[in-house]
Amino acid sequence: MDTSDIRKGLKFMINDQPHVVIDFQFVKPGKSQAFTRTKLKNMLTGQVSEQTWKSGEKLEPADVEERNLQYVYPEETDFVFMDTNSGEQLSVSVDTVGEDSRWLSDGMMVGVTLFKGRPIGISLPNQVVLQIVSLEPTDDSQPTQQAIVSTGATLAVPKLLKVDDWIKIDTTTGTYLERIAKR
Repeated sequence: MDTSDIRKGLKFMINDQPHVVIDFQFVKPGKSQAFTRTKLKNMLTGQVSEQTWKSGEKLEPADVEERNLQYVYPEETDFVFMDTNSGEQLSVSVDTVGEDSRWLSDGMMVGVTLFKGRPIGISLPNQVVLQIVSLEPTDDSQPTQQAIVSTGATLAVPKLLKVDDWIKIDTTTGTYLERIAKR
């Protein structure tokens, strides 16, 4: 693998640690050698950095495994996921799941990234459908109200929605997308 393979989501090793490309820009200045400017996230520490690569430089593929697992339940300081084929369960720490925990619902299929057999991150679906369990009172001048959904997350929704409505949410931004017909 070399710098021509760089794209968002590409995972490769730097100093024996897996990194993922968050953003990149290919630059070809006049007579100088082309290069690629990258914004990277260390998959172990979460630290974001920038690095520039000359065209043709070699990259070591990340030694990570991606598994599609079903979210089962929370357990003390972990979240438990299950391989639906084997029944094997895997615990992922609250710190690893982070803010994504607010969208986890029973039975949801989630991508879990493992490095040397240890969970280092999860990938949620881009959208989830959750039920509104309560609404915060608001005055008439506001176009939105705060809703609490079945996972405990809070987000702004249009005032026309009611408790027990099902809504689609963008997990990357945490924003309301649309109301869904009753399930």
